[in-house]
Amino acid sequence: EQFVSSKKHTQWGIDVLEKYIKFVKERTEIELSYAKQLRNLSKKYQPKKNSKEEEEYRYTSTRAFLATLNEMNDYAGQHEVISENMTSLITGELTRYVQELKQERKSHFHDGRKAQQHIETCWKQLEASKRRFERDCKEADRAQQYFEKMDADINVTKADVEKARQQAQLRHQMAEDSKAEYSSTLQKFNSEQHEHYYTHIPNIFQKIQDMEERRIVRIGESMKTFAEVDRQVIPIIGKCLDEITKAAESVDHKNDSQMVIEAFKSGFEPPGDVDFEDFTQPMKRTVSESSLSNSRGDGKSEPKFGSKSKGKLWPFIKKNKLMSLLTSPHQPPPPPPASASPSAVPNGPQSPKQQKEPLSHRFNEFMTSKPKIHCFRSLKRGVNFSNLPPEQRRKKLQQKVDELNRDIQKEMDSRDALTKMKDVYIKNPQMGDAASVDHRLAELGQNIEKLRLEVQKFEGWLAEVEGRLPARTEQPRRQSGVYEAQNPSGVNSCAQDRESPDGSYTEEQSQETEMKVPATDFDDEFDDEEPLPTIGTCKALYTFEGQNEGTISVAEGEMLYVIEEDKGDGWTRIRRNEDEEGYVPTSYVEVYLDKNAKGAMTYI
Repeated sequence: EQFVSSKKHTQWGIDVLEKYIKFVKERTEIELSYAKQLRNLSKKYQPKKNSKEEEEYRYTSTRAFLATLNEMNDYAGQHEVISENMTSLITGELTRYVQELKQERKSHFHDGRKAQQHIETCWKQLEASKRRFERDCKEADRAQQYFEKMDADINVTKADVEKARQQAQLRHQMAEDSKAEYSSTLQKFNSEQHEHYYTHIPNIFQKIQDMEERRIVRIGESMKTFAEVDRQVIPIIGKCLDEITKAAESVDHKNDSQMVIEAFKSGFEPPGDVDFEDFTQPMKRTVSESSLSNSRGDGKSEPKFGSKSKGKLWPFIKKNKLMSLLTSPHQPPPPPPASASPSAVPNGPQSPKQQKEPLSHRFNEFMTSKPKIHCFRSLKRGVNFSNLPPEQRRKKLQQKVDELNRDIQKEMDSRDALTKMKDVYIKNPQMGDAASVDHRLAELGQNIEKLRLEVQKFEGWLAEVEGRLPARTEQPRRQSGVYEAQNPSGVNSCAQDRESPDGSYTEEQSQETEMKVPATDFDDEFDDEEPLPTIGTCKALYTFEGQNEGTISVAEGEMLYVIEEDKGDGWTRIRRNEDEEGYVPTSYVEVYLDKNAKGAMTYI
């Protein structure tokens, strides 16, 4: 009975241990999942490389947030450490211990069953000896009674009496032998029983008790380890939290505000006072140059781009009408109406995407166009530094100079490495051919020279913006002349002049040295601008309402002048008269180009 109870209890103890192992396993899985989620969270909010988000992290507040993300990544790593330590120190150890415990428990209860079976066998032997002794005693009594009966009977012969006496003596001897055997068996059983109950069974139960106590101690130690694993990472987690606190304390609102001011300040001076306009005097109304009103009302007299008052007022007034005409609309042109007009040609208007202007044609066009046309198209097609306020323009130019200097340094490092390699080849010809790197060294030298010319050009513009130079001199022209002397091909000179003197960067390749004629101010380049020559005519196939800036409204069937072809963006620039010109969708007009006009290309 005690073995049954002990067996049930020890099995319950093993079940408790396995339950605790399962609990720790689930805890480690939670820790791993938590760490993974923390890492994903940190990665999700990390700034993307080479994106606008990376620039936003120059402020102290965003840098503190970035530090928080990094510390959260380390914080997640500590939870992974918790999981690893719990797996190795608790789950793995307890799993092995449970297997050993099951084997030990099985051995102890097997010994108990053997001891129980042995005492039961001894008991059966004692019972058998006892029954035999009892039977022999009864047989001896019956034999004695029969002998006495025969001896008392006078009719029985003397031989029968002697036979009965001998039989009685035999039975008595057998009874004595059974008695001796029973006594010996009983003595042996008592000894076995005493040893069973006072030695074997207590030892077995003691072993079971020791086993159970070790199990209890082991599970207690595992629980202590469970807490210690957490406690070991607390200092590191505390350091992570301290770093987050330190990053939060480093947030400087004054510094961030100043950075915003530095990033977005324009450098413009506030506008002057508005002059009083006296309408009571019988004189023609005049508008002050410092007036904030728009001077486009009459549609005839347009102010010059180069006036200083105009430059000061850029933050507050709309751009000049001419500037809007120089810039093609940013959105794609609308599709032509679904139903064709009766006046439309049978073939219908041509979609702007059906033809792409070849690069050679565009190059030839610029080779034959006028210098100031290049400035206009730089504004229209390129990333224009000149449209930025002075301070922003200075920063962009400085960034460009720094970028070019970094490129020069990279090329110089590559050249130095190749020079060393060449020296090694010269000293050890078996390692390689020294002449094999000459071509690459020549290329690197040419690249460095080109980059240095670019740096000189941008530094000149930067110095002008910063006010270090009073006015633009002929230095850029001389630089470009030197470059052209080194690179007589026209294509290279075009690459050199991809940036226009006003600081704009255009995708179109330039062509002539005359394109690089500088001006004293960006806006002065537009003074006395000659109108673009007409290169053909066109007929409006549909009515177009030019509501966006830079577009012009046309009526169906109207004949107009073409002054600029479609450059692949779906817009054609046309002119109605001297004061009205703008862009219309190419698919809305049928173009008739003059073959004799410069830069004209017939595709209708």
